[in-house]
Amino acid sequence: MDLQKSGQNRLGQLTELEELRAYANSSICKDRTKKYHDSRLKKLRKIQERDKVLLYNSHLRLFPGKLKSRWTGPYQVVRVYPYGAVDIIDKDGSEFKVNSHSLKLYEGIFDHDEETLPLESDAHSVSSGSA
Repeated sequence: MDLQKSGQNRLGQLTELEELRAYANSSICKDRTKKYHDSRLKKLRKIQERDKVLLYNSHLRLFPGKLKSRWTGPYQVVRVYPYGAVDIIDKDGSEFKVNSHSLKLYEGIFDHDEETLPLESDAHSVSSGSA
């Protein structure tokens, strides 16, 4: 009788050991996954007052245009609130509040107010289609 109790006790200990190993392995796997995920995140620069930003236009999801940009702007940041709220102002002077997750910093590469010149079509460069 004593052997049966000790056998059951040993079986219980082995089961407990397997559960601890499974928990440790899942915890190691979760830690690795979190470390990989965190390493892939972009380093976000905090938006500050007087920064120029672009606003994500979510309405383009309904009517997608292949070559249409989903970002509008540039806007200027007037005030930054805690927890991600930002007041921005456009060139017309209208001010409104948006979530900072829908903003990205404007680098000033292309300005929509710049003058554009039409392309001239050169009749000599167009081939007549003979092959």
